[in-house]
Amino acid sequence: MKRGRPGQSSKGASGRALVSVNSGHDAGTAVGGTGSSADDAATRHEERPLSRLWHVTLSVSGPRAPLAEVRRGLEQLAHDHPFLLTSRYATDHAEIRYWEEARDLHDAAALALRLWGEHRSTAGLPPWETVGLEVIDRTTYHQRLAEGYGPPPAIPLGVHPY
Repeated sequence: MKRGRPGQSSKGASGRALVSVNSGHDAGTAVGGTGSSADDAATRHEERPLSRLWHVTLSVSGPRAPLAEVRRGLEQLAHDHPFLLTSRYATDHAEIRYWEEARDLHDAAALALRLWGEHRSTAGLPPWETVGLEVIDRTTYHQRLAEGYGPPPAIPLGVHPY
């Protein structure tokens, strides 16, 4: 599934297209393949870049908005973006934490930076801007937790006020 605004190119400066990685359920078959042999699976694996999980913390801020509207928008965002772990919010800022699957850090960060703007109208989010972004790989996330650094695991899940 390609992410981005309709009619807009989602290629970065390096010319790489940013895409969300499917879960493999709809991987389909390679061109000219049947999808049933080991050769077809190997061909699909070679064509598809390897992806990794990235833990994303996105901070947004802006003019005050009614608390109920912020909560409703974040709940809709959680529905639209199923990998959302937790959101904390106030009348003038919010923090969203979730897992993103992407080929590399650059792609994960680009997708994260577009998240709020692309869902602003569909989820009814306030017109806030991104003021902070942290993207770390899964290994670093778990290493930080084991060493007692970094944020605790995103529990409780869901949308919560500060």
